[in-house]
Amino acid sequence: MSERLRVDVAVAKAKKYASSESGDTVEIVERPNGGLSVVVADGQRSGQSAKAISNMVVRKAISLLAEGVRDGAVARATHDYLRTQRGAQVSAELSIISVDLVTRTLVISRNASCPSLMRHGAEFIWLDVPSEAVGIRRNTKPAISEFALVPAMTLVVFTDGVWSAGATIGSVIDLPGLLTTIDPDHSAPARTVADVVLERALALEHGRPRDDATVLVLKLITRTDEGAIRRMTVEFPI
Repeated sequence: MSERLRVDVAVAKAKKYASSESGDTVEIVERPNGGLSVVVADGQRSGQSAKAISNMVVRKAISLLAEGVRDGAVARATHDYLRTQRGAQVSAELSIISVDLVTRTLVISRNASCPSLMRHGAEFIWLDVPSEAVGIRRNTKPAISEFALVPAMTLVVFTDGVWSAGATIGSVIDLPGLLTTIDPDHSAPARTVADVVLERALALEHGRPRDDATVLVLKLITRTDEGAIRRMTVEFPI
């Protein structure tokens, strides 16, 4: 990798309307051989039962990633774990997004019905290979995509509450158009992009989302500084 890059990650979440808790869980972990991984899980159903499922899935995936297990194997092992613990009766949609500094690649492992969107320069790529949620069928495996780490790259991962927003009124989010509008030159922070995408989804649902909604945005940006400071900021309403 000839250019020095900076990784910018942001998450914006909203729970299902009138639900006690979001059934989506997101966690981040540093990879033992360099880089980081973000795990996004959407538990079956909603509220506390869904949260319990997504928490179980994320905890398992994070622990394996921290031990250096490869992403595809993590997804399979997490599937086996949930299937065993819950008797193949519950499922969770799982996405693992890794900036792997060993291979110098961005790896996206999906066990989800929702696609993800990759933007590189002016090109948009839908990551929509069919994949099943973890926890039910015996031979479930992830759909894996891999991209070289280059600047001007944006990945948007989201759960059902975003992907299906506005479906009942026949109006869904035009994500490529929205990204082009809010981030025309790839200079907008990941937080801004995540916030605008989530706000658009909530607006299509008239502020009453029919499902838990989560947006993860990961951007690769050319570094202009020589510093090596790592930062993470979290805002959590209580």
